[in-house]
Amino acid sequence: MATVTTSATPDLICDAALVSFGTRGYEATSLDRIAAGLGLRKQTILYWFPSKEALLQAVVASSADELTSIFEAALAQAGTGWSRVEAVVHSVFRLAARKPELLGLVREVGRLGPPAADQLTARLSPLLNRAIEFLELEMDLGTMRRHDPRFFLLSTYSIVIGVATEVEVHRALGMDPSLRSLVERRRALLSFLRSALLI
Repeated sequence: MATVTTSATPDLICDAALVSFGTRGYEATSLDRIAAGLGLRKQTILYWFPSKEALLQAVVASSADELTSIFEAALAQAGTGWSRVEAVVHSVFRLAARKPELLGLVREVGRLGPPAADQLTARLSPLLNRAIEFLELEMDLGTMRRHDPRFFLLSTYSIVIGVATEVEVHRALGMDPSLRSLVERRRALLSFLRSALLI
């Protein structure tokens, strides 16, 4: 069994749960499997997280914080207007290549619905509200086409997550799920969003 320091154990459990929830799905994940993968006893997980639902809550919270940090960092380096949209899309595709389980968790939480989806939405709402304000301002300035900002964000979220993460759908459509293909899909998506947004 692996030696795990007590202070690191909750983070290691959350990391392992994120990978399993984000790739296998919540229902297909068992605490026994997470424990075995970490070389721990199931009781150790239950010491830190009294139930599988509590572990999901912790994973959603830490993942929302990580997503917020990633997007904030990308936006801090972006310019104005369209470059901000590009920065967010690039961030999502970098995640798809480097940490796909994080985007997989977002997709899984959306599928699970409340309370996990409500928790994620609440934690990401400051970013979502800023995105809505950004789109409204750009539309008012006449630099972007007039759309319902909330519907546009929902549609864009669905497209971006699908294009970035749905490997089996890509295979079914005859698309190569390689890293090179990921770059091509990002380029095509940005072109599509540019056409939809810019005047």
